Amino acid sequence: MSFRGIIPPVITPFHDDGSIDREGFVVMMEHLIGAGVHGIVIGGTTGEYYAQSRDERIGLLKLASTTAKGKIPLIAGVGAIRTEDCIDYALIARDLKFDGILIGSPYYAVPTQLELANHALAIDREAGLPIMLYNYPGRTGTHMDTEFLDRVGRSKNFCAIKESSGSINHLHALARDYPHIDLFCGMDDQALEFFAWGAKGWVCGAGNCLPEEHIALYNACAVEKDFEKGRKIMSALLPLMRALEQGGKFVQSIKFGCELAGLPAGPVRKPMRGLEDEQKRELEETIRTLKSVIASIENDSSRKRPQNVVAFNA
Repeated sequence: MSFRGIIPPVITPFHDDGSIDREGFVVMMEHLIGAGVHGIVIGGTTGEYYAQSRDERIGLLKLASTTAKGKIPLIAGVGAIRTEDCIDYALIARDLKFDGILIGSPYYAVPTQLELANHALAIDREAGLPIMLYNYPGRTGTHMDTEFLDRVGRSKNFCAIKESSGSINHLHALARDYPHIDLFCGMDDQALEFFAWGAKGWVCGAGNCLPEEHIALYNACAVEKDFEKGRKIMSALLPLMRALEQGGKFVQSIKFGCELAGLPAGPVRKPMRGLEDEQKRELEETIRTLKSVIASIENDSSRKRPQNVVAFNA
């Protein structure tokens, strides 16, 4: 399959005691489907998979599958240190009829490019599913460089990459030299640049709480090719994107944004801690402002759009 569009990695709502809020997870899934996103990642870093047991991760994959009922593409995050564990999650996702898997570098292990390629190819051989790579060296310690991409690119299943290195040079290389691997924005404050270079979509954590605003940018840039409008929308989003990428409280901020939207979120799991009151006040003002500005941009665009003209044959 070909991935495209706005694909949020869904949060995992927790109860106050730290247990998974399964009903809240279903609400989040239904919220995203109803908002019109183009796919959902289950078990991404925004979903705090790293703080969950194997049984919890598998339980969420199953719950997502039964909730979505084939209405939307689902991508399973299979991140783990051991190749065998990644394969295990990938096979479960295949059995649950997921549409693809998300593969990152094994964190802490810091493999070489050859070792990383062998890791990814081993998962591919076993699962046989469409793969979105996830390049986030800031979290994993390993950069998916050209040597790795040249090796895995020989398999048609490696069809997309979520690029989160922050390197504009690497963005250019991916767009120019690897057209067979669809480019997805994974660095939220660079979304406009990604779309300018032909990105097929955006895997966006804040899409959990602001799906319509993320879809607005995608439609402006990737569908309408109206980058003047896209710049206006991105300008409105930038204060939030900077806070997310540079504030050190990524998941906490997204979960608070969900709470503001009346969605279930709950606390983050340890060792992370929640936002301070001042951080919440600043985030609430930022979100309120960007929603108002983007709504105004969309309304202005709608008023300027020419009316359909119906032609009749003589």
